Amino acid sequence: MVLVLALDAGTTGVRALSFDARTRVVDVAYRELSQHFPAPGLVEQDADEIARLSREVLVEVAVAAHSRGDTILALGLSNQRETVVAFDLAAPQARHRALVWQDRRGEARCVELDQSGHTEAVRQTTGLVIDPYFSATKMAWLLEHGTLDSAAVPALGTVDTWLTWWLSGGPEDGVYVAEVSNASRTSLMDLSERRWSAELCELFGVERGLLAPIVASAGERARVSASVCAELAGVPITGVLGDQQAALFGQACFEPGMIKATYGTGAFVLAHAGFRAPPVAPGLLSTLAWDDGREVAYAYEGSSFVAGAAVQWLRDEWGLIEHARDLEPLALSVPDSAGVCVVPAFVGLGSPFWRAEARGAITGLSGAVTRAHLARALVEALAYQVRAITDAFANAGLGVGELRADGGAAAMDLLLQTQATASRLRVARSAHLEATARGAACLAGEAIGLWRRADLAATWEATARFSPEDPLFADLGYDAWLRAAARA
Repeated sequence: MVLVLALDAGTTGVRALSFDARTRVVDVAYRELSQHFPAPGLVEQDADEIARLSREVLVEVAVAAHSRGDTILALGLSNQRETVVAFDLAAPQARHRALVWQDRRGEARCVELDQSGHTEAVRQTTGLVIDPYFSATKMAWLLEHGTLDSAAVPALGTVDTWLTWWLSGGPEDGVYVAEVSNASRTSLMDLSERRWSAELCELFGVERGLLAPIVASAGERARVSASVCAELAGVPITGVLGDQQAALFGQACFEPGMIKATYGTGAFVLAHAGFRAPPVAPGLLSTLAWDDGREVAYAYEGSSFVAGAAVQWLRDEWGLIEHARDLEPLALSVPDSAGVCVVPAFVGLGSPFWRAEARGAITGLSGAVTRAHLARALVEALAYQVRAITDAFANAGLGVGELRADGGAAAMDLLLQTQATASRLRVARSAHLEATARGAACLAGEAIGLWRRADLAATWEATARFSPEDPLFADLGYDAWLRAAARA
């Protein structure tokens, strides 16, 4: 067979998959990624561990392919987006732990910028709100704390930049570039012109010369170095996308108005917004979807920072479930949540609230509440967070017909049925729950001529569809959840 590989460097783990010429998954390798929480609101990862685990999973799928005599044609990359890595182009190790997109250490700076009247200018130039979620204040913090002061060739980038450079040889002859969909998440890129903004770099305190040149999402940008991964030596990296844009591509949302929701570490809803930068919409982000070298697509996005991460929290910190898959059976063991509301605002509230200071809350507790009620309340909370986003889409005049769902939590029928009823939308579960990896592979394969866009659209399929039911109880539950969110 001929294969295209995808490396999905996500928030909680690193995964490699191989796809055959019909975009079917052949091999999968996965490693869990360590999380570090130095203090409340601070979230870090070891960038060197990200690189090491990336090599491990790539080697695993490459060895499996070679053992069958298969040929690997290209590699696609998808990655957690706003996470920042500081490194030295003359040295192999990162200079500091990566500051993860969930990290809120830039909150005070964001408040200062907002109170100084910069919000509208940033919004109009970048399509983003001023929030510590995005990369710029993380980069500024690293610079303010001297992370790169002694570096021979200092560099700042998101995870795509770090991994492309590292996979292509690092300090030997690594390629230093920033993919455009990831660059659009930094608060430093002019969304219409697709270039670093000198004005925004000055505003946030980030030296523009430290940032890599912005390049398109598709096309050969680098080749895997034999010194890094002999099993993939010379394989071209031909497609790179931020994970949520990759999921939009992987869900075959190629036409304006098509929309997907990914229930991963967070929950992210993206709608294809056409082929020019869209105007800002209340509560939503305008972002770049992809640049394939022929057309540039844009998207509207709603971001909820915690989804699957809350399931892990119930499992690891509370011990209410042994495995993530146990959540749905436990939630289904009771008919309702007994008035309990969970607001998983561990790192603030995203769309459409944009309240960085919010923190998690559980309301409605009584002596009759069991762990099953708490489990059900959490499932409902995941759906209600996304309803807040789909309502924002509707308020912006964006007609939504069918929501294409992917991500680990999308395996739950209870979640998707609750979502369909709460949002009054048809919800389709994708046959490819790992849509981020599929999107990266599809873009990489298209770039080398293995697939056409129409072929990719034809191979998308749903394994289940959910239609709205009587919304009365969902509306009452959602109203209660909004009151709990206001308290948070």
